[in-house]
Parts: sequence; structure tokens; C-alpha cells
Amino acid sequence: MRTNILSAEKIRQVLTRLASQVIEKSGDLSDIVLLGIHTRGVPLAYMLAQQIEVLENFKVPVGSIDITFYRDDLDRIKTRTPVKATFSFDITGKTVILVDDVIYKGRTIRAALNAINEYGRPEIIRLLVLIDRGHRELPIHPDFIGKKLPTSSKEQVKVYFQETDGRDAVELIKNNYL
Repeated sequence: MRTNILSAEKIRQVLTRLASQVIEKSGDLSDIVLLGIHTRGVPLAYMLAQQIEVLENFKVPVGSIDITFYRDDLDRIKTRTPVKATFSFDITGKTVILVDDVIYKGRTIRAALNAINEYGRPEIIRLLVLIDRGHRELPIHPDFIGKKLPTSSKEQVKVYFQETDGRDAVELIKNNYL
């Protein structure tokens, strides 16, 4: 069973709020860079940057990072071809805002933190997620949360973006066989 959690319009509203929070907490936007985690953290980072530009008339640098080789569960997940990290800016001394669509157990973020260390030493790393479903296994907590959505282990949260899926939406999938 699928339940629509966020429509395209609600996602836009959440992004406006998240962009405002980033602006408020960050102060000097020239020290900020956004790094989206592949796959859906990347379009989310670009959407966030676009909203910051609308609000502040300032273009925040955006890049992407793939955490495939930094995961601790490669033996249990479906493998995919890793994508090369893409950003042309130095992250050393910057405030990196790591962007992902959903946080669940925290393992993706742990892997992303390890990956970031390969590229430099940021002054600060902050975490922004569209959906926080709880159930952390690691002591990782987002700084910016679009929506808290308590779930069970038998549920999935699926985020769709126009760029990758042809539509913007967030769905909760209940499956008794997970």
C-alpha cells in the first residue's frame, strides 16, 4: 500500500523552509558548499541551491558525492556502478552541507563523512535531509530536517524527483513482506 506523504507543492514549501534555515544558521553564504549524496541527494542539493539563490540572490556551489565504496554493507545491498564525485571547489575550511533525501539508520551518512575526508578538511559539516524516518543505529542527527516521518521497519519511504523519476513526490510504502 502506498500513501502520498508530500506532493510536489509540499516539497517546494519544505525546500523554501529548509533554504531559509540554512541561510539563517549559516550567516556568510560565501563559506557554504552543498554536497548531494547520490542518487536523490544530488537533485535535492540543486533544488536547495536554486531556492537559496531565489531568496538571497547568491549562487551556492553544488557538487555530488558517491559513497558506494565507503559503505559497510556492500555484501547486503544491491550493487550499482559508482559515480565519480563531481565538484570543482575546495571544501577545506568550508561549511559543507551534506544533502540526502532520507535518513534512516545513519549508515549512508557515516559513509559520506568518510568519503568527504578524501577531498579535504571542511571547517564544519552539517546534514540536511528531506525525510527523517528515525531508527538510527549510529549517533548521527540531521541539522536540517524537512519532515520527520516515524516509520516501522516494514515500511519504506520513496522520494521521487522530476530530474530522476519524472515527478516530485514522497510516498510511504507499507509492505507486510519486508
